[in-house]
Amino acid sequence: MSEQVVRPSEVLAQDEVLAQDEVRLLQRALDEWGGPARCSDELAFGMGFVDAHDLLDQCRILSRALGDDDPIKPVDWARTLLAAEIVFVSDLVGSGVEWQTTTGLTDEATLPILRAIQRKLARTVSAYYGKRPDA
Repeated sequence: MSEQVVRPSEVLAQDEVLAQDEVRLLQRALDEWGGPARCSDELAFGMGFVDAHDLLDQCRILSRALGDDDPIKPVDWARTLLAAEIVFVSDLVGSGVEWQTTTGLTDEATLPILRAIQRKLARTVSAYYGKRPDA
């Protein structure tokens, strides 16, 4: 990724930012919210969505945007990253210990990819560090 500074109003297509395995991981993580993950309205709101129903709708939209290489706003990159982090790690609301069973991806394979995504998106999502990424 270039050293450009991305402002909250700018959009980036995934091919400007991420490798294909990173895109696939984010898509799989977003899809988990429609499967084994269990999100409350409060958690969905904290992640930047209106409620749990909106989280499911937006995860489908964001997953499709990633697959189609559509431009994605920084706020949506932040919501995508946060949703992926939570669904991967949390056993209370996400896939947690069932991640490998439901995705076919081991923790050992997932974590380096997730760390790479975090590093690549750091500048893009920096405006949302410590804040609710609401649209």
